[in-house]
Amino acid sequence: MPSRICQIAAETTPFAKTGGLGDVVAGLSRALALGGHDVRVFLPFYQRIARLDFPFVWVDFLRDFEIALGARRFQVSVLTTRLPASGVDVYLVHCPALYHHESIYSGDWDEYLRFALLTRAAIESCQRMGWAPEIVHVHDWHAALAPIYLKTIYAWDRLFAGTRTVLTLHNLGYQGAFGAQVLGDLGLDGHSHLLHQEDLAAGRISFLKTGLLYADLLTTVSRTYAREIQTPEYGFGLDPLLRARADSLVGIVNGVDYGEWNPAEDPHLPHRYSAGDLSGKARMKQALLEKIGLPHRVEAPVLGIVTRLTAQKGLDLLFDTLPEFLYHRDLRFVALGSGEERYESFLSWLQVSFPGKAWYFRGHNEELAHWIEAGADIFLMPSRYEPCGLNQMYSLRYGTPPVVRRTGGLADTVEPWNPVARQGTGFLFDHFTPEGLRWGIDAALRAFSDADSWRQLIANGMAKDFSWGRQVGAYEAAFRKLLSA
Repeated sequence: MPSRICQIAAETTPFAKTGGLGDVVAGLSRALALGGHDVRVFLPFYQRIARLDFPFVWVDFLRDFEIALGARRFQVSVLTTRLPASGVDVYLVHCPALYHHESIYSGDWDEYLRFALLTRAAIESCQRMGWAPEIVHVHDWHAALAPIYLKTIYAWDRLFAGTRTVLTLHNLGYQGAFGAQVLGDLGLDGHSHLLHQEDLAAGRISFLKTGLLYADLLTTVSRTYAREIQTPEYGFGLDPLLRARADSLVGIVNGVDYGEWNPAEDPHLPHRYSAGDLSGKARMKQALLEKIGLPHRVEAPVLGIVTRLTAQKGLDLLFDTLPEFLYHRDLRFVALGSGEERYESFLSWLQVSFPGKAWYFRGHNEELAHWIEAGADIFLMPSRYEPCGLNQMYSLRYGTPPVVRRTGGLADTVEPWNPVARQGTGFLFDHFTPEGLRWGIDAALRAFSDADSWRQLIANGMAKDFSWGRQVGAYEAAFRKLLSA
């Protein structure tokens, strides 16, 4: 039975993206719409979006309405456009007073206002549309106040009488915590008895924790991560609450947009290829190395990494392992990413210290990301924790076996290579230590030296299907169960 689904998020690709969140919101929305559901997406009209080449249209009945956040009054209008390659309407909340920042996340004092306004504007837009969503699906802390808003400020409106709320946890490391003095601005000062009392006593409020208390269903982006976040090691202080709500917590692995990530059709690649004909992958390896000025040898494996340079991604493990491999082995290392200065400095140092072997591009370049996925032989993801991860699934499709730590979505999507049975898709190590990563890389290099086994390993990975067409069924089943209850 098709449902009416309202998505509220800080990011939606291609309009606003800093990581996997935007890809997931877009991919899931497309897949739900293909299933016949009425899906509408709300996100801020950031300043950077105005420069994009999309046909944005003002919604006449959503022009210049006022939303009060405490004593502050904000004029809000809404523009709309279509999510590319879909029938999904995207609604962009226009409020220059809050979204004039160049970046998606400002880090300024008004961050709590920016996302509280997004949530309130999405709900009030539904009111003005006369559209009653059966599911309000919110993503991460930015929209996590929607469940309590619907139970308090908007409880009077029977439009939402049948609405159920779903909060998806993409990364528990970001919780939207602010001083309790913002309660008035959030419109919750009269409902403080509903908030987490220990937090209030400590002088703070967490958007995410409030969402965990009041969302009807909690989902997260892999089965293993759903278990991990109920432990002190991975729960970021929220594990007691998550254990208390374990019966309402579901882990669903993210899907991948194979329209965007498919080596047989990838417009970024000069040499395309498929599982049946890998000659294009060999040419991509040569083209990548020529492009960045590293010498090409068929027998010398290329290790690639495309990532945000943060501690979460396990980059500390590279300090004691990569120099050793680059010194003793004939291989190449190619890195793309930006983030914390210590990791950028380390990767720059590798390039200087190992000329002809190591290369680093600081920043993000979408075309280069596709080239590395296609041209590398081995992909590295040694994450400290990884709620789901997308690059390991891209790597499998691109015939680039990954070396990953057995955590979160990496554990759910990469199967350990067994050279005797010739089964598996990659290399997993358990312990977050340099020795663990060293073992993983060494195992991959040994496998690479056996050409027949390596071809089988590639074929195993490329045969896996993590498309949204498959993954969306788990969301639909969860939504049906929630609505029938």
